[in-house]
Amino acid sequence: MTNVKLPKKLDPVKSAQKQSSYDGIYLAHEMQRFSNTVAAVEAEVPVKVEFLKDAQGLTYFKGEMRSHVQLVCQRCNEVLNHSVYTEFCFSPVQGSEEGNSLPDAYEPVEVDDHGEVDLFQLLEDELILSLPIVALHPQEDCAIQAKDLQFGKLNPEPERVNPFAVLKELKRD
Repeated sequence: MTNVKLPKKLDPVKSAQKQSSYDGIYLAHEMQRFSNTVAAVEAEVPVKVEFLKDAQGLTYFKGEMRSHVQLVCQRCNEVLNHSVYTEFCFSPVQGSEEGNSLPDAYEPVEVDDHGEVDLFQLLEDELILSLPIVALHPQEDCAIQAKDLQFGKLNPEPERVNPFAVLKELKRD
């Protein structure tokens, strides 16, 4: 099976009417923001997306993405292999007010003037959000052990004279 490049922009309403589904890839080197966030990433990011209508007639699209990346451990500064997996479920809206009335299962995504969604940017955002906040090896696998993180006790700071003590004396008069 050949890997098909997915469209970058599309109309989710028309795609839902056709009950379209895509099983393809985005090239990682085109995802500049995601590539700059990690140390290394696989060349292709597989994506599955389905466009549907629910029982209320709302248009939505759902899917999943996965990728393998290398991050820098913030404890030891060594490379850390990490698998990224994310599922998403969006519903297109025009204006923020319409997004407030959506069921909780759907995340609102705003369409442009032509009724299209920038699927590429939206999915790149999802990948970035699925990265760990702080990349760390498990404690037992990290080059820096817990005993190396002990820094000792801090001495208490000597008490300083309050520079406003003179004003307190003036207030009494």
